[in-house]
Amino acid sequence: MEILRIDDFNYPLPDERIAKYPLKERDHSKLLVYRNGQVGEDRFYNIGDYIPDSSLLVYNNTRVIQARLVFHKDSGARIEVFCLEPLIPHDYALSLGSTDCCIWKCMIGNLKKWKEGKLTLSTDNFELSAERLSTTGNTHEVRFTWRNLENPPAGGNVEGALSFAEILDAMGELPIPPYLNRATEESDKTTYQTIYSRIKGSVAAPTAGLHFTDAVLDDLRHRGVRMTELTLHVGAGTFQPVKTEDANLHTMHTEIIAVPRKAIADIRDNVGHIVAVGTTSMRTLESLYFIGEHFFNSPIHQFADSPIHVAQFEPYEGEHTLTTQQSMQAILDYLDATHQDTLHAETQIMIKPGYEFHVVNQLITNFHQPKSTLLLLVSAFVKGDWHTIYDYALSHDFRFLSYGDSSILFHD
Repeated sequence: MEILRIDDFNYPLPDERIAKYPLKERDHSKLLVYRNGQVGEDRFYNIGDYIPDSSLLVYNNTRVIQARLVFHKDSGARIEVFCLEPLIPHDYALSLGSTDCCIWKCMIGNLKKWKEGKLTLSTDNFELSAERLSTTGNTHEVRFTWRNLENPPAGGNVEGALSFAEILDAMGELPIPPYLNRATEESDKTTYQTIYSRIKGSVAAPTAGLHFTDAVLDDLRHRGVRMTELTLHVGAGTFQPVKTEDANLHTMHTEIIAVPRKAIADIRDNVGHIVAVGTTSMRTLESLYFIGEHFFNSPIHQFADSPIHVAQFEPYEGEHTLTTQQSMQAILDYLDATHQDTLHAETQIMIKPGYEFHVVNQLITNFHQPKSTLLLLVSAFVKGDWHTIYDYALSHDFRFLSYGDSSILFHD
């Protein structure tokens, strides 16, 4: 595989260009428009002017959970436990719905102060305990147990009356991006969620969607733009910088996706007119093509005992001759044969220069960090012309990163 120098995807990003807070009105952010090497700008509330009426808009409905838990030992030591993804139960809905115990993969801040034993976090109503079980690399398996202290019966405390999701809502902090260099504020609980977020599980927002308002969505519907939703739970790996000189040596993080049957049918029926809201939707949509290949080329029983997984470099290995319609139909056939309404899978896909796009025609996205895998994705989508976009944004006072401005990019 040809060397992909990550230094070729660097650019100067002064701290003052990073948006520390969102605009007061979501849809008033700037909108950069890129097509055929030409760049212009507008405001996001006019995005309907750039989306063809026959398009299918696909967005990620994941919701950010309050995944950061701060414990204090008797010594006063502050230990931060950051929940990354569920292990037991492995399913997000089941784990967040647990009412007595669950185990999560976590990152731990100030680990040296947590040698052994349980940590406890209490409010007037709840008590949460955390026990570290094992370590792999820089992540740890942590078992959480909790109890309800409110109105306990004479025989003891009320056990298991609350779900883990409710515990996180009550005790956790919303994990805003580290590059904001500030503490989470009460306003972030609203502004760092898309208006259509509903499936809890992410530790970072799909930020391209933060610009949408009900008025913008209503305008798009009035224009005849169709919409469908999918779920990719964004992990902390989205902030992981590429530290290898050759980007091909970077290990992509794996993320969980869930796509309803209806969405897959919509994609099949609208090939050539697909607009992805954000890189998470992009990664999910493009992963679907390769999942369809799996089903098309292998017997169904092969997928009974192992998760459906798209490997990091799968797009660059072998020939991929299926049409997008054929691939989507293969997924629909699999769902019908297994009596499922939703496709559940994992993706580790790495979209980088040289990638052949199979599903997405337009991408709505914010401006990403230098030397990041997300910038590699953008470069692939605009056929290497990312400098034109970012030079314009830097010289025209665009705001960068999660709370920053937006762009709509065409893959012509």
